Amino acid sequence: MNLRFLSTLGLALVTSIGFAQQKPAAKGAKAPVAKTAMATLPSGTKLVEKVTKQPGQLVIPYEKYVLPNGLTLIVTEDHSDPLVHVDVTYHVGSAREQIGKSGFAHFFEHMMFQGSDNVGDQMHFKLVTAAGGTLNGSTNTDRTNYYETLPSNQLETGLWLEADRMGFLLDAVSQKKFEIQRSTVKNERGQRVDNAPYGRSGEIISQALYPYGHPYSWSVIGSLEDLDRSNVEDLKNFFLRWYGPNNATLTVGGDVKPAEVVKLTEKYFGSIKRGPAVTKAKYPAPVLTTDRYVSYQDNIRFPSLQMVYPTVAAGHPDALPLSALAQILGSGKNSLLYKNLVKTQKAVQANAFQQDSELGGGFGFSARAFPGKGLDSLEASVRSTMLEFEKRGVMDEDLQRFKAQTEAQLVNSLASVSGKVSQLAANQTYFNNPNYLAVETKELKALTKADVQRVYDKYLKGKHAVVLSVIPKSGGVNATKPDNFTLDKSAYKAPKDEYAGLKYVKPTDTFDRSKQPASGGNPVVKVPALYQETLANGLKIVGTKNTEIPAVTMRLTIRGGHRLEQAMPGKAGIAQLTASMLNEGSEKYTGEQMSAALDKLGSRVSVGADDNETVVYVQSLTSKLPATMALLEQRLMHPRFDAQDFARLKKQQLEAIGNFATQPGVIADLTYNKLLYGTSNIAGTSVAGTTASVSSLTLDDVKDFYNKYYAPNVSYLVVVGDVDQQALTPQLGFLKAWAKKDVAIPVDMAGMQPDKTTVYFVNKPDAAQSEIRVGYLTNMPYDATGDYYRATMANYVLGGAFNSRINLNLRENKGYTYGARSGYGSTRYAGPFTASAGVRADATAASVKEFMSEITNYTNGISDDELAFLKSSVGQSDALRYETGQQKAGFLARLVEYNLEPSYVQQQSDILKKMTKEDVLASAKKNLPADKMYIVVVGDRKQLPSVQALGYPVVELDLEGQPVVAAAAPAQTAMPAVDEKMKTKTDDGGKMKVKTKKGKS
Repeated sequence: MNLRFLSTLGLALVTSIGFAQQKPAAKGAKAPVAKTAMATLPSGTKLVEKVTKQPGQLVIPYEKYVLPNGLTLIVTEDHSDPLVHVDVTYHVGSAREQIGKSGFAHFFEHMMFQGSDNVGDQMHFKLVTAAGGTLNGSTNTDRTNYYETLPSNQLETGLWLEADRMGFLLDAVSQKKFEIQRSTVKNERGQRVDNAPYGRSGEIISQALYPYGHPYSWSVIGSLEDLDRSNVEDLKNFFLRWYGPNNATLTVGGDVKPAEVVKLTEKYFGSIKRGPAVTKAKYPAPVLTTDRYVSYQDNIRFPSLQMVYPTVAAGHPDALPLSALAQILGSGKNSLLYKNLVKTQKAVQANAFQQDSELGGGFGFSARAFPGKGLDSLEASVRSTMLEFEKRGVMDEDLQRFKAQTEAQLVNSLASVSGKVSQLAANQTYFNNPNYLAVETKELKALTKADVQRVYDKYLKGKHAVVLSVIPKSGGVNATKPDNFTLDKSAYKAPKDEYAGLKYVKPTDTFDRSKQPASGGNPVVKVPALYQETLANGLKIVGTKNTEIPAVTMRLTIRGGHRLEQAMPGKAGIAQLTASMLNEGSEKYTGEQMSAALDKLGSRVSVGADDNETVVYVQSLTSKLPATMALLEQRLMHPRFDAQDFARLKKQQLEAIGNFATQPGVIADLTYNKLLYGTSNIAGTSVAGTTASVSSLTLDDVKDFYNKYYAPNVSYLVVVGDVDQQALTPQLGFLKAWAKKDVAIPVDMAGMQPDKTTVYFVNKPDAAQSEIRVGYLTNMPYDATGDYYRATMANYVLGGAFNSRINLNLRENKGYTYGARSGYGSTRYAGPFTASAGVRADATAASVKEFMSEITNYTNGISDDELAFLKSSVGQSDALRYETGQQKAGFLARLVEYNLEPSYVQQQSDILKKMTKEDVLASAKKNLPADKMYIVVVGDRKQLPSVQALGYPVVELDLEGQPVVAAAAPAQTAMPAVDEKMKTKTDDGGKMKVKTKKGKS
C-alpha cells in the first residue's frame, strides 16, 4: 500500500503519538505453507495452523490460534534479539463511522491510553517506558492497532496491559479525560492539517472522490465540528460495538516460546466476553461521469495539482499491476513524469502512486508548479504524459526495475521483529491469511507487461478523475479550471443503528488483575561483535556481520558538511548542493542511467549533506552487493557534474529556501538557531544556505568543494549485514585508491548567550497553532560518559519521555499541545538545550508560562519515584538498541565518530545505576539557566498581547527576522533577514518536525 497516496487522500495513518506503518495484503488463495495443523487445546483454544521457514522461501514463521471468545492469536518466534513486540489490531477504523460522527475511531485510540480499571491514568505509557520499552497506537480507515516493544522479560506485562484495556476500560473513562483527549486530538489536527501546507488536500479529494456517506469521504482524524458534538456515551458505545476480542488479532513476536504466549494469553484475555458479530463492510466503487474540479486556497509557495482516478481495493488482482504502473509513470528518474515535468523544470516535483485500502482505492498524479506558474499547463503536461505512455507502452526494463525494488522492499521489511509482527497482524486482519507474504512473492514473479498495460486501459485511459488545485493565498495563480463539483446528498441513506442495546459486561477472573505481573531478570544484551581496519589513506572501516536477512547496510561518513562553509564566506549551501550533484550522474552513467541501474538491483546509493558531515548511504541485497559497490564507486569517485543538472538542482534548492516562510515550525527553527549561533557562526545558517548565497554558487564551486573536502582521511565506513570482512575486502579496492587530502575541519565557535530571558515573537497570520522554542546554547559538546551524558539523563524526567513533566503538563493535563519535549543536542560541537512544542493558538501565552515554570521548578529536584523511573526506563532499554541494521550502523558510527570503545555502553549503565537525586539536581542547576534563555514564538499576532503580559522583554520580528520595532531589541540580538533554516526531519512518534544540533547518548 502506498503511504504517500494515503497521505494525499487524507487517509494517512493517524497515531496517538505519530505515524506508524501498516501494510495490508491482497486477498486471494493462500500460499502453500510448510506445515498446517488443526488441534484443540484443553482450554478450548484451537491451533489453526503452523508455518515454518523452508529453504529458499521468503516467509515469516508463525503459529496461529483462536481462543473460545474469538480472539485470534499469532506467535512468531525469533531469538535474534532479547526483545518482544506485542500488537493488538482491532478491525475497526474510520470506515465504521457515520456522517456527523467522524474521527471517533482515532479519538478512541487516544482514550485507550488513559487508563483502565487496573492501570492508572497515564500509567500505560509510564509502565512500558519504565520497562525499557516503546509503545504507540495508530488508526487508519480500516483498523486500529496498539503495540509495544519490550525487553523479553516484560512479555507478561505487555499482555496484562493490553488485556486490561480490552476488558476493563469503560469504568475508567471520565468526562475530564474525555475533554483533555478531545483537546489533544484537536491539537493533532491543527499540527498535521490546519497548520500544515497542503494539509486539507486529502479531505477535499476524498469528499469529491467518494459518494456522500461513504466512510472514505471523510478523513481519519475527523472534523472539529464532529469532535465538538461527540460525547462520552458515543465513545463508550463505539468501544462496546467494535472492541470485542472476536474483532481483534493479538500478534506476539520475538524472543518468546509459543506455548508460554498461549498460556499467558488465555490467562489475561480468555475471560473477556465476545463482542457483537462484525461483518465485512462493502461499498460500490465510485463512478465519475465527468472530471470533478475542486480547489482551495492555502498558505503555500508552490501551486499544486492532484488528479485521482478511482481504482480498486486492496486484494484485487489489479492492485499490483497498478502499483507497477505508478512507478513507470511517476516514480524515480526514469519515470515519464520526471522526464517531462521535473527534468524540464515545468514542476518542482511530480509523481504518481496507487493507493489501495480495504473498501476502495485510487490512482493519483501529483505535481507542484514553480511560484507564479499556472496549473492549467501542468494538467496539460500530465495528460500529455499519459498519451505518451499509451504510445510507448510497458518496456521490459520497467518491469525489471519494479520487481527488483519490490523484492528488496519485502526483504528489508523483515529487518525488525516489529516489521514482521506488523505484516502478520495486517494480513490476518484484512484477509485471514498471515502468510500472505508468500502470495505476494508469487504474484510479483507472475506479473507481466500485459497486466500493467491492461490496468492502464481499464482505469485511466479515457476515464474521469478528481482534479484538485491548491492555490496560494497570495494570489496570482488560478485553479486549472473552475470548480464544477457540488456535494450531492440525495442518494444518501442512513445506515442501520449499530449501537442499540449494547451492554458492558466485565470479565470475571480467578486471579487478581490489579497486581502488575512480575518480570524476570533483565535479558543479557550483547553489543554487536565488530571488526575494524584503517586503510593506508586514513579511511576507517568498522563492521559487523548480521545474517537475519540477506541484505547489507553501509554508511560512509565524510566529516565536515555544512560546517566547512565556515571558511567559505558567501558559499552557504554548497555542501548540500554538492551532495545533490553526486546523486545525479557519473562519468559512465547519466542520472537516469544510474537510477535505472540501481533500480534493477533493488539497491540504493544516496548522498546527503548535514550540519557536520556528508553521508553516503548504501542499501543492497547481499546477492547484489558487488554490482551495487560498482555503482557506489561511480557515484562517489567519478561524479558527472553536468551543467544542466546543476542549473536544475540549484533552482530547486533556491525554491526550497523560498518555501521556508510558509512553514511555522521552520520559521521557529531558523529564528531560534540564528539567535543561538549569531551571524558569524555558520551553524546559525541553514544547511540549504540563503537565497543570496545559493544564487551566487557556480558549478566550479561545486567541483572545488568536492575536490577539496571529499577525502578518505576525514571519513569512515560502517558496514552491517550479511557479509563478513573477508568477503567485503576485495570489493573495497576503489576506496583504498582514494587519495588523502589536507582537510581542516572547523573548530567550534562560541554562540550568542542572552543576558536575560527574552521572547522573540514572529507573526504568522491565521496560524492555527503557535510554535514555541525555549533554550540556550550550552558549552557541552557530546561525550559518552561525562557531563553531557549526565545532562541528557537528568533531562529525561523533565522532557525526555512521554511521561516527562513537560509533556504530561502541556499535553495530558492542560490539553495545549499534541506533544511537548526538551533535550540537549550536541555533536563534536556544543549544542543547545531546547524545549519545544506546537501549541493551540489560544494557549500560546499559557504554554510559554508552563514551559518556564517546569524548567524553573526542575531546579528544585526530583522525587524518588522519578529517579526510579529514569533508571528503570533507560537502564532496560538496551534490548531495543541494536536490533536492525540501521541501529547497528548507528552504534558503530558513534564508536568511530567519537573514538569510543564498545565498553562505553557498560560505563553508561554504571553511571546510571549510581545516579542520585542530588546528581540530577546538580545537573539541572548547572544547565538550566531559566533566567537566561531565548524564547521564540511563531504565531498569529493576536496572541502577542497575552505573551507580553507574561512580563518578559518581547522583541517582535517579521518573517525575515528583522525587528518590527528596532528599539525594542537588545543591540546584540538584531538579526539579518531570516531566509534560511535548519534541515528538517520527520520524527515518528509525533515529535515536532525540527532538527537541532543533534547528539547521541
